[in-house]
Amino acid sequence: MPKTTTLPCSSARRQPKRCGELAELAFLHKASNQGLKLSKPYGDSDRYDFIADTGLRLLKVQVKSTSYEKAPQVYSACVGRHLTGKLVPYLPGQVDFIVVYLVPEDSWYILPMHVVDGKVMLWLHSRNHPKPGVYGKYLDAWPLLIGATPDPQTAPDIPHSQP
Repeated sequence: MPKTTTLPCSSARRQPKRCGELAELAFLHKASNQGLKLSKPYGDSDRYDFIADTGLRLLKVQVKSTSYEKAPQVYSACVGRHLTGKLVPYLPGQVDFIVVYLVPEDSWYILPMHVVDGKVMLWLHSRNHPKPGVYGKYLDAWPLLIGATPDPQTAPDIPHSQP
């Protein structure tokens, strides 16, 4: 798959805050094109980056991004937050979904909080990896956000949407 993104996050002069801001803009664009209605809280004091209105409920969404390949076609993604110098997990109730953007591939993992399960780091497989990995069914799983049920744990397995 050709690299279609122009985010500067894969360069040697990476700026984490700037990369996060650009990933949020990329999410706003992609999720809006998927039909989601989004709101952005004022400031950056909340645990979530966006509120997604599915028509059934409001969801708190935290956006993360990565360009770091831990191994060929396997990306390492930080899905925690920093608190007094330590990396800590998001807790259920703080966030409903963590969305991870694989910058070099322009791919998205849509992860319900019960899947992240207190972790702060995940290994996410590339779309082209021969095996889907533990989180493979969440790769570009936009229907999870769009048709979110009142309890994400009861959501059925939903096939990948086409990019």
